[in-house]
Amino acid sequence: MEPSHSTPLLSAPIQAPATSSDNLCIPVFLEDEELKHSDMKAEFTLYTEDGSTDIYGNRALRAKTGGWKACRFILANECCERLAYYGISTNLVTYLTTVLKQGNAAAASNVNKWVGTCYIAPFVGAFIADAHWGRYWTIACFSSIYFLGMTLLTLTAAIPALSPSSCSSCTATAGQLSVFYIALYLIALGTGGIKPCVSSFGADQFDNNDATEHKRMSSFFNWFYFSINIGALISSSVLVYIQDNFSWAWGFGIPAAAMGIAVCSFVFGSPLYRHQKAGGSPLTRMLQVCVAASRKQRETVPTDPNKLHETKESPIPGSRKLEHTNTLLCLDKAAVITQDGVDVDSWKLCTVTQVEELKLILGMLPIWATSIVYSAVYSQMSTLFVEQGSTMDTSMGPHFSIPPAALSIFDTLSVIVWVPLYDIFIIPLARRFTGHEHGFTKIQRMGIGLVISIFSMVAAAVVELEFFYDQSPDATRSLCSALALASNALGSYLSALILSIVTTVTTQGGAPGWIPDNLNIGHIDYFFWLLAGLSLGNFFLYLVCAHLYTYKKVDKETDKS
Repeated sequence: MEPSHSTPLLSAPIQAPATSSDNLCIPVFLEDEELKHSDMKAEFTLYTEDGSTDIYGNRALRAKTGGWKACRFILANECCERLAYYGISTNLVTYLTTVLKQGNAAAASNVNKWVGTCYIAPFVGAFIADAHWGRYWTIACFSSIYFLGMTLLTLTAAIPALSPSSCSSCTATAGQLSVFYIALYLIALGTGGIKPCVSSFGADQFDNNDATEHKRMSSFFNWFYFSINIGALISSSVLVYIQDNFSWAWGFGIPAAAMGIAVCSFVFGSPLYRHQKAGGSPLTRMLQVCVAASRKQRETVPTDPNKLHETKESPIPGSRKLEHTNTLLCLDKAAVITQDGVDVDSWKLCTVTQVEELKLILGMLPIWATSIVYSAVYSQMSTLFVEQGSTMDTSMGPHFSIPPAALSIFDTLSVIVWVPLYDIFIIPLARRFTGHEHGFTKIQRMGIGLVISIFSMVAAAVVELEFFYDQSPDATRSLCSALALASNALGSYLSALILSIVTTVTTQGGAPGWIPDNLNIGHIDYFFWLLAGLSLGNFFLYLVCAHLYTYKKVDKETDKS
């Protein structure tokens, strides 16, 4: 029978005559040490080191969970979900103008408001995921709401009583509009609930403490964006053609079915996922830092940061400790230990990690703010570009014409082509010159994208989610993903505001304005020049913010990557 682990066969030196005791003891002792190191190495390679667990709450096995085997379900989920979302948003302005009989400016403004809500709602999902449910259950629950909204929207187009008559003078009744907007904003709530969690949950499948897996995480974000655009490609080509030429019921029904597939794909991958523990409310922790620092305004911050309050292990579940930085030193007062000693009240004394968490969030805000103007520019893809396309001759021969909303396909195709080229060829080439493991830093890649956006409005979104995930504190990643998405929301709201201002100013004195219902008598080109000018000014502001930005520093004792 094999001996148990408690049998001390190798743990004690063998006794022998004095003349040879050393020779006999040493080999056995070394064998014991080698065995212990071997066990430790096996333990390290067997389980993940970032604190992740499997669906049952057990420590995650490296070989059976996470990595690309889990991410393929997440990427499939994202592809189908984005197909569903863009299947609605890409051509929504056409539905509002042709079916609900809204004017061009009003329809564009309503679409911007809805898109803005879709991208501001992620704060709800982020808070629930980070503070209570975790990312997996948040995605699962809000996906159900999302699917309900998609189903209801399909019914508004399929059931005659829920949709306005097709006559040219008929408009939707108050009841029809109510059901339509309820469906639309259920979708906004659903997408807002899951959007900040999906990219973060995908990145959770790679162990930050394993160098090989950490490198794969950057590649995951590239392919995550690639999957988004595959869904968008189908939406902006096949679905908009069905909506314009066959039936809005089918045009909305297919995205609803895609959302059902997205839910199924996500659930099927459940046994393979790695889960991070919810770290509690990040907003509460940040407020504690502000309160504790304000209470100690008269305290002096020690010059030695080691004298500030910090615990041996990170006090935040699922988060690594952060090193002290010499920025926003006024917040360090929250971690100053007073004469009373270490107070257990978190509203009076905070750890260095907790203070640095707030510093990171505040440090990212200027970078985040510069993305709002870009988002306002990019939002034209689904509003004014579509309305502009409706006035163009898009015929391809005598029997086929390109739907106006399908013109955005060129944006989508460029991403689909460039993401693989970027991941497979450009990054390795750039790595040789820059020495950076990702080819370019996140700041550099965002800057490159903003430059290109002035001319083409295509590339800046490629790395935005990765920047906010990588630089955010571990326990606030859903919140920071929501922050990144909120730039899209504010960009859409900003676009709606600019549209309102431009319409009000340019229609004074009975003038048709820049964006009339008949675009051929307007000056939509002036509006685009205005956005180009705003983009140029925004880029110079970005350069200043990027120069002042300080990257996250993880405590070396808790970071094994």
